[in-house]
Formats: sequence, structure tokens, C-alpha cells
Amino acid sequence: MMMSFFDQFASPSFLGVPLIAIAIALPWVLFPTPPSRWLNNRLVTLQTWFINRFTNQLLLPLNVGGHKWALLFASLMVFLITINMIGLLPYTFTPTTQLSLNMGFAVPLWLATVIIGMRNQPTVALGHLLPEGTPVPLIPVLIIIETISLLIRPLALGVRLTANLTAGHLLIQLIATAVFVLLPMMPTVAILTAAVLFLLTLLEVAVAMIQAYVFVLLLSLYLQENV
Repeated sequence: MMMSFFDQFASPSFLGVPLIAIAIALPWVLFPTPPSRWLNNRLVTLQTWFINRFTNQLLLPLNVGGHKWALLFASLMVFLITINMIGLLPYTFTPTTQLSLNMGFAVPLWLATVIIGMRNQPTVALGHLLPEGTPVPLIPVLIIIETISLLIRPLALGVRLTANLTAGHLLIQLIATAVFVLLPMMPTVAILTAAVLFLLTLLEVAVAMIQAYVFVLLLSLYLQENV
């Protein structure tokens, strides 16, 4: 039976039970637990150093009020990176290729930043809808445009992550299929195509990490506007 290239993005199920919950819970099982000793092993030390560097870089432009989000941002960053990296392994499923999951992350977190801005500094938060020095005839139009741009932010967050990962997985599958088809007929071309596939896989590893970082970075920028 001929399968579609998009079948890899369908949520797998076993005995009618969706396995996406197991795929989401798997990253937390892989994280090493910090021991109670004074000296940690290399893996825990590297993980701690990475989280500290990322948190310091992310929260640098935020004031003290935004530092309460440090644990949430660091956990979300590590979670997204782990899910994206696991999805590059053969015979695995990437939950972040599902728009519903990404929107489930983007909408509540974006809405929380907006609510914080409206509660702490409503004048400044509403002032973002109207740039300073706007001519009076353009005020209604600009307010509508800025409101639409504000409401479209969570959609952009979810679609960006979904589209980048989906495109990368499709491209890898297309080139891998081409390698198997060309191998019996043109072995030299198949080897060159396999080399391109290897380079593309390395690129996808970078994309998996960068897209997780961009997702959290944009959330921190939205928070910066409201704290």
C-alpha cells in the first residue's frame, strides 16, 4: 500500500490509544536527576551550565519582575529541544509537528503576558496599540492594525514552530526516498544524494534547537513589553 509523505505526522495509536502522551512525557524521563553530593557528574554539570547560561541570556533585558518566569522559560526550552531532537530519530514521532500542541503552548503563555501587562501597567499596555505622533485621521486604522498584530502573535508562534519542523522532516523523507530509488540505478548519484542527506540532517539538528530557542525568546520579548 502506498503511503503518503504526510503520514509521518499523524499521531500514532496503539489499540486505539493515542501515543502522543507518551511522546510528550518521554523527555522528562531522560533528564538526569541532580544528586545530593557536592560534586556532580559531567552530564549534570553540563546540563546545569547550559540552563544557567540560557537563563542569564534570556532574562538579561527583563527587569526583576520578569525573573519570576525563569523556571518556566528554562523548562519549556529544554522540553522543546528534547522533543525536537527525539523526533529526528528513526521510527519516532515529533509532537511539535502538530499545530494543536504548539498552539496549546503559545496561546496560554501569550495570554498570560497580556494579562500581566493589563494588570500591572494598563496605560503602557494599551499605549502599544497607538504609536506616538500618529496623525488623528490614522488613529482608528492603526488601532485596528495593532490589535490584529497583537492577536496574531500566538498563531505566528505556533505556525512558525510547526512549519519549520514539518518542512525539515518532509525534506529529509523526500531525499531519503530518492537515495533508495537511485541506489540500484545510479550508485554514484545515490552516494552524493546520501551526502546531501547527511548534511541536511545536521542542519535539522540545528533547526530543532534554534526553533525551540526562538519560541521561548519571542515569549520573553512579549513579556518584556508588559513588565
